[in-house]
Amino acid sequence: MESGIPIEISGLSKQFGHVTAVDDLSFTVEPGRVTGFLGPNGAGKTTTLRVLLGLVRPSTGTATFGGTAYRDLPRPLTTVGAALDANFHPGRTARNHLRVYATAAGIPGTRVPAVLEQVGLDEFADRRVGGYSLGMRQRLSLAYTLLGDPAVFVLDEPINGLDPEGIKWIRGFLQGLAREGRTVLVSSHLLSEVQQSVDDVVIISRGRLVKTGTLSSLELDAAPRTIVDSPDRPSLAAALEQAGLEFTEGRSGFIVDEPDPGLVGHAAFVGGVELSALHRLKSGLEESFLALVGEEVH
Repeated sequence: MESGIPIEISGLSKQFGHVTAVDDLSFTVEPGRVTGFLGPNGAGKTTTLRVLLGLVRPSTGTATFGGTAYRDLPRPLTTVGAALDANFHPGRTARNHLRVYATAAGIPGTRVPAVLEQVGLDEFADRRVGGYSLGMRQRLSLAYTLLGDPAVFVLDEPINGLDPEGIKWIRGFLQGLAREGRTVLVSSHLLSEVQQSVDDVVIISRGRLVKTGTLSSLELDAAPRTIVDSPDRPSLAAALEQAGLEFTEGRSGFIVDEPDPGLVGHAAFVGGVELSALHRLKSGLEESFLALVGEEVH
């Protein structure tokens, strides 16, 4: 296994016709950490991962593994283990499915039983995949990513649809990879799915970065704050700045580092700004996440 390979996204943008799926996105995923790549459905997560894995050409910017694009890796499966879509031939057994990929990549066949045992599928290795449950298919996807003993893992929604036992297993699996010094990037549209697994978070909304840092930094963000919005956001921003209030912009308005909505409303009043929303944001990781991505907060 190679070690110490970061994922580096720099100035990445991708347009599909007139639609901007990813907009000037930059972040780094460090080795030895599990990083949650978070955002609502349609935020641009899958497009970013597809660019990273060479499946989509970026409009501008770069997405590399330690400075090397996926297409330039001499033996990709020994550097990057990626699972974006759990698609398998239903009539093929798990063992044969992995043998095909191992042979194509020049990976020793001895890796097949090793990874099947690692994900707990050795007992079911010769069963046709068409009879597998969703959880077993997820494990088979992970077995594929392990074939080349890579230093980097890129996993798209690996916990989606799993039962509690499967979620508990995969959390331990991801943390174990990070403890070995590997780089682990896990996408999800729900913070609640991955918050017990991740060390760091990268949160995007509408293709743009809205938050990056440790999970604990998001916990600090969970202190009571105020949501405020206006039809004239530039004027509202100026009024908040004039009042010395710190804030970030989410889809549902500005998130102001002030627990008293009255003080925020007064700042808008002094600035002559019409408001369309003003309420206190309840504390909590999930609430902070939802506010950043502009989902409904109750």
